Amino acid sequence: MPKMKTNSGAKKRFALTGTGKIKRKHAFKSHILTKKTTKQKRNLTQTDIVSPADEKSIKSLLAIR
Repeated sequence: MPKMKTNSGAKKRFALTGTGKIKRKHAFKSHILTKKTTKQKRNLTQTDIVSPADEKSIKSLLAIR
C-alpha cells in the first residue's frame, strides 16, 4: 500500500507539539483590523490547541496516526 500524502494546506496551518497535540492559529487577524480592539487583536495573535472533536480529522490530513 502506498504512503499517505500530507495535505499541503494543513501542513502550513497546523503544527504538532511535543506531547502530540495540534497547535493552530486564530482566524480574523489578517485584515479589517481598524474596527477590532487592541485587546481582541492581541488575543488573536496567540496560538491555541485544536479541540478534541477536530483532532482526528486534522491528524488524517497531516498523515499522522
